[in-house]
Amino acid sequence: MVHVLAVIQAKAGKRAQILQAFRANMPAVLKEQGCIEYQPVIDSAAAPGFASDLGADSFAVIEKWESMDALKAHAAAPHMASYAASVKDLIESRAVHVLEDA
Repeated sequence: MVHVLAVIQAKAGKRAQILQAFRANMPAVLKEQGCIEYQPVIDSAAAPGFASDLGADSFAVIEKWESMDALKAHAAAPHMASYAASVKDLIESRAVHVLEDA
């Protein structure tokens, strides 16, 4: 299994707009062959004091894929190119971590 943790830093005040586009794209991603999980997450208001915040303009995406080939196909999917084009001017930065079981 391949795990992906993507951290997206939106431009100030643009997180909700990015998340709206993200959620609109989710059904297509979840139908992709090899997609196990694809979910945006934000800071929990109930997090204990030792938690580190992503911040008000950031969110993370937790993904699980059956294989590296499935992840590569996801990255090349036309709906992902369309999503990326629709939010590119709203994103300050992003970091995508591709991980495997330890």
